[in-house]
Amino acid sequence: MSTPLPILPPEDLLDKFDKDKKDKLSPAAQQAEEEKNRMRRYFENPKEQLSPTVAHEPVCLYLETTNRCNLLCTTCPRTYEQLEPEADMPWALFTSLIDQYPNIARVVLHGIGEPMLVKDLAQRVAYLKARNIYVLFNTNGTLLTKTNGRALIEAGLDELRVSLDAAEPEVFQMVRGKDFFSKIVANVKNFTQMQRELNAPKPRVSLWLTGLRETVDQLPNFVRLAHSIGVTEVYLQRLVFFEDPMSENSLARAESALFEHTTAREESVIREAESIAKELGVMFSASGAVDPGESIRMQRTDNPWSLCRRPWSLMYITANGRVLPCCIAPFSMKGYSSFTLGDATQSSLREIWSGPEYQRFREGLLTSSPPPACANCGLRWSL
Repeated sequence: MSTPLPILPPEDLLDKFDKDKKDKLSPAAQQAEEEKNRMRRYFENPKEQLSPTVAHEPVCLYLETTNRCNLLCTTCPRTYEQLEPEADMPWALFTSLIDQYPNIARVVLHGIGEPMLVKDLAQRVAYLKARNIYVLFNTNGTLLTKTNGRALIEAGLDELRVSLDAAEPEVFQMVRGKDFFSKIVANVKNFTQMQRELNAPKPRVSLWLTGLRETVDQLPNFVRLAHSIGVTEVYLQRLVFFEDPMSENSLARAESALFEHTTAREESVIREAESIAKELGVMFSASGAVDPGESIRMQRTDNPWSLCRRPWSLMYITANGRVLPCCIAPFSMKGYSSFTLGDATQSSLREIWSGPEYQRFREGLLTSSPPPACANCGLRWSL
């Protein structure tokens, strides 16, 4: 469950990082790194003057194709609470949202749910690719069968992010709630093999691990596992959590988070994983940061939320048509009411984008008293 708008380090730091990495990656991983940086850079202009109103259109839409899921992840609020009535986004709503912004650059087809539960997902990808839109989504990989995988390749999917969270079955079940580890690993391996057989470089495939105290030891073998099943990108993802856990079984809690509290041993594990990745030619990065270690360190600023550009760059629409500022908010604050910005079934996206709720939300980010969901946000959540 990730979002595509990072808070970026300075451009010269990115350039140096890219140069240092260039000769250490496999050709496929190097191409992925270059494409990732192209995609993330055009979103952000940290020096631009921001105001509550915007003249430009969003560059990215998050369309929650479904809020149904077949796992019970202990880091996900959906496991413990129904956030909205279960639904798949109707085709008519899906197409109407895209048709309102036909020049949108990027569409993300995930939210609180598993996108591959939607039977016409490949058709939706094809609809977007016919409009030259960059398309990606996160999946848990349980439904990445040969038939489904081939359909996604033929539809032109650009990027497939697999949230695996572990390098072994026992840890996977602790985090993801069900015993599907071996099935998912086999699915991804078969998918990357099919890509090679079809000479299909896209979608880019990556494995993601949420950074928890309980799972950080998995990182070195997680990188090795990715390499063994043909995946050239690995990401360490920041945990965003509620101040009060939703359940005693929830791992979305302060004591599980690595952010700002890593021990020397945990940092050593991350460095070991980085070393293994370089050795194997795997791109090992973090959600929105230039390196995995940076993703778990605090940005030194009095108002860290002021660096966020999401409300000036994207719109997130749930399966039921509710408009939210980003996909992080449901993970940082309980309930949708305090950060609902509109209803796409009742108003146009342009009306909502330029409307009073969006303006108030943006204005809050420009002050020392941000919206509560933003104060709890992990700024380096995702690419």
